[in-house]
Amino acid sequence: MTIRGIDHINISTDRLAETCAFFKDVLGFTDGFRPAFPFGGAWLYQGDQALVHLIEKDRAHVPSAQASLDHFAFVIDDYEGLQARLDEKGIEYRALNTPGTTIRQLFLTDPNGVTIELNWKGERPAG
Repeated sequence: MTIRGIDHINISTDRLAETCAFFKDVLGFTDGFRPAFPFGGAWLYQGDQALVHLIEKDRAHVPSAQASLDHFAFVIDDYEGLQARLDEKGIEYRALNTPGTTIRQLFLTDPNGVTIELNWKGERPAG
């Protein structure tokens, strides 16, 4: 058996509408098909893949900074474009360059306190 990648991430939220809006307006996700589960939620897509699954809960959970799973990361293709969008929308973020590589990173937090890492890998593969 070989793991070939991550299929999706799942976030539990008591702020479903706000979380959907964040992923759509800030990160460019779109609504898409979600099975008729007996609980609220949403599946958010990039292209034809539902990368973000949201499950509606009646209470908040602890933010990433207080949890065992610290963050998740997506690869992006337009660092400056996304940085400009974050600035335009007033979204706080931390920008880093990964030493010895071409990787530039943006770290931000969703409405639930979940930390998201966004990686631009440069013009050529690092290494």
